[in-house]
Amino acid sequence: MASILITNALTVNEGSSNHQDLLIRSGRIDAIGGDLSGKRADRVVDADGCLLFPGMIDDQVHFREPGLTHKGDIRSESRAAVAGGITSYMEMPNTSPPTTTIDLLEEKHHIARGASFANYSFYLGAANDNIEAVKMLDPKQACGVKVFMGASTGNMLVDNPDTLEQIFTHSPTIVATHCEDSPTIAENTRLFRAIYGENIPIALHPAIRSEAACYMSTALAVDLARRCNTRLHVLHLSTAKELALLSSMPLEAKRISAEVCVHHLRFSETDYRDKGSLIKCNPAIKTEADRRRLLAALQEETIDVVGTDHAPHTLAEKQQSYLSAPSGLPLVQHAFVSLLEHVHDGALTVEQVAQKTAHNPARLFDVKERGYLREGYWADLVIVDLKQPTVVDEQPVHYRCGWTPFAGCTFRSRIAATFVGGHLAYLDGKIDPQPAGIRLEFDR
Repeated sequence: MASILITNALTVNEGSSNHQDLLIRSGRIDAIGGDLSGKRADRVVDADGCLLFPGMIDDQVHFREPGLTHKGDIRSESRAAVAGGITSYMEMPNTSPPTTTIDLLEEKHHIARGASFANYSFYLGAANDNIEAVKMLDPKQACGVKVFMGASTGNMLVDNPDTLEQIFTHSPTIVATHCEDSPTIAENTRLFRAIYGENIPIALHPAIRSEAACYMSTALAVDLARRCNTRLHVLHLSTAKELALLSSMPLEAKRISAEVCVHHLRFSETDYRDKGSLIKCNPAIKTEADRRRLLAALQEETIDVVGTDHAPHTLAEKQQSYLSAPSGLPLVQHAFVSLLEHVHDGALTVEQVAQKTAHNPARLFDVKERGYLREGYWADLVIVDLKQPTVVDEQPVHYRCGWTPFAGCTFRSRIAATFVGGHLAYLDGKIDPQPAGIRLEFDR
């Protein structure tokens, strides 16, 4: 593997920003220092005027393989991820078949080997009937156990109270939850069907997948975690009310952590008017007040991680009526620059961005030797130019589904380069054709 010297960068790492060079050898960070021009390297990348971050570790994606590959697959969606500065991802189990056995978990790792442009791990999915698989899981074998405590695809809704308690008691690793209360959602749908029939307006999505549905389910998960001493990670918070269930202690002191996704920080219910079902997702995008409070909770340390919940569907699928259109948005290509808009607006610092997208996911999931700019760690890096815009409509969309909810947007930052394990995976708008992602390892 070629050695690469990155010069003149402003490194963003562990709470500070410094003008430094960084040398990559054998896929790892060999040296970081103020001036490494005396070091020999096969290639020099001048990052003058740019920021150098540890690559984003996305703790929640749906890449649709196996079984749903008309929407996307590991190869197509991981290509888009590296174009967006995401160097590692953790993929969800609601594929076809669902990843609810150890054999199916290993099969997904086999599919990703040699095909993924970013580093990868996969969740074991919990179900009402696979508690023995959860108990048997080697904690180094998966990023975590995923529990859908709300309506989901296939046999993945866990709604049996005894099973939930068993999962929370016996999971050998972190439990990540999708929290929405299905009976509440069903009743809300029934009420609006009585008024609108099959033509429910998309603007009522946050009233159907309501604040009450989210809070009730998150409260149950938090209560279970406290009673069972579970390491719980609540995914994609969407309401201000849920924040009262969480703590603003440092991450190291927490047993219960939380994630917010870039689309819940970007959009609010007023955007349904223009975007329609293109921004239909579960949990729903809610009010502007919720959006602002979620952003504030990132600053206050109540929310620990920013992810994407990347979930592609074809445009034809999304253009169906409200009740038929599937939920989910393709996001990985523009997630990082979308988050940096909050830096431009003064709501976040670049150091907080590094913390929420790289340091904290690495810490939370015990990812081995990634998530920081440290000598000896894998060289998973992203170079960002805060002064060069990204005009979304002028770029190719790398998702298999071919569309983005950010159409029409201009972001004030640009991803200049992405390195995956020292491999220059993306540079100046071009994706290297050779996938370089490897399986994530965990220090557990």
